Formats: sequence, C-alpha cells, structure tokens
Amino acid sequence: MKAVILAAGRGSRLKRHTDERPKALVELAGRPLLAWQLSALASAGAGELAVVGGYRRDLIEAFAVQSPVPFTTLENPRWAETNMLASLLCAAPFAGGEECLISYSDIVYPARHIQALLGNPRPLALTYDTDWERLWRLRNGGDPLADAETFREEGGLLREIGARPQSLEEVRGQYMGLLKLTAEGWKIWLDRCAALGPAVDRTDMTGFLRLLLADGVDIGATAVGGAWCEVDSDQDLEIYEAALAAGTFSHDWRN
Repeated sequence: MKAVILAAGRGSRLKRHTDERPKALVELAGRPLLAWQLSALASAGAGELAVVGGYRRDLIEAFAVQSPVPFTTLENPRWAETNMLASLLCAAPFAGGEECLISYSDIVYPARHIQALLGNPRPLALTYDTDWERLWRLRNGGDPLADAETFREEGGLLREIGARPQSLEEVRGQYMGLLKLTAEGWKIWLDRCAALGPAVDRTDMTGFLRLLLADGVDIGATAVGGAWCEVDSDQDLEIYEAALAAGTFSHDWRN
C-alpha cells in the first residue's frame, strides 16, 4: 500500500512561519507536521510514501535525507497556480492503479484513523470527525454557521459536503483531509479529472468530491471522533500549543 502527502502549497495564512519553509515543515508539539504524518502513515502499514512538493521543495528534499521514515519526493511545478487536486494528479504515476492513502499536509492524526479508513470497503473513501464542533469552537469561537460546511453521511456513504449550512443539523461531521483510493477508485478519479480538462486547475478537493457525488459515484465515509487537527493559520498554532500545554486539548492526536 502506498501513501501520498500533498504538500505543494505555501500556507500563507501561517504568515512568518512559512516565509522560508513550506507549510508541511511548520512545527507543532515539537515536530514538523510532515513528521507526524509520516509516522502515522507508516505505523498504519503504508509501505511506500511520497510527498508532493512545490513551494520550497528543496527543504522537503533535505528533510527526506534525515527522516526516520523514508519517502520519495514528487513535484507540482505549477503549485502557485493550481491546488491539491492538481498535486494529486502529479502523484498518479507513483500511486495510480494501487491502493493509496492520501493526506493533506496541514493535518495531524493517529495511525488508528488511517486503519479505520483502510477498513472501509469502498473504492473511494474518506474520514470525517463527528466531534468537529468542539474543535471548531476552540479555533474560531462564535457561531459555527458563519464558516462551517455541510456534511451528511447515510449508510456509510457520503451524501452531501461543502455547501453553506442553514442549521447545525446539516453539519453531521467535518471532512478531515484523509482519503483512500483503490485501483478502481483511481480509475474513477482519473476519468473524472480527464473530463474536467483545464478546469482541474480551478477545482478544489471538496468541489471535486461534490462533482463525484453529482455523477452518482459512491464515496465511503468513515467516522472518527476527535484526535486530529488542522493547522491553517498562525492563530491555530498558538491555540493548539496552549491547549496541549494545559492538558485540555480535546483533539490531542498523540495518544
């Protein structure tokens, strides 16, 4: 089984933290985000790992030399004008046609979430957090409806994602940025990307999942409860570090 981490972007909302390094190498709880991801994926059974770089890819290559978990470096040369969907296409020669785990580079999670995802029998599957609201309120405060997106699962299948909710009842979880594709899943994925043509460059991952749903594609949805987080801004880093130091972080992924 292979795994791909999509780490081409800069992460400008992290401000000074990414002036000279990619988002994946920003540290949380004493380790780069990339180190947490590699460790979890390897512990869950990923045998071959690759990281798709772009912004300051040279630093990811340097990290690979001393990483205890070996990985291959790939490149999205058009990282500044594309997105994670395009980065995943850059990894298709490495992983297309085989079962593959796909991870965003700005999240941390334990191996057990990966193992739960691997247990999903669908050719395309993702994880979602049922305890999303506590994490959202820690990061943002205020009303979740101002920023949260719809997420609905029925019978183990994703039914709705990424729209503007009118009530919290429409937000049954939060998509985390972890995906699994089997060989069949890759074919579905690549065929839909080919149908999009140049529009792939303008399509984000959630929007692509919505397109697949509109096509009638089954997408498995695996529920997990907490024990992960997304680092999207410098404020996130400060909030998480303070909660970890206080021993009050509901979504501590380390144990």
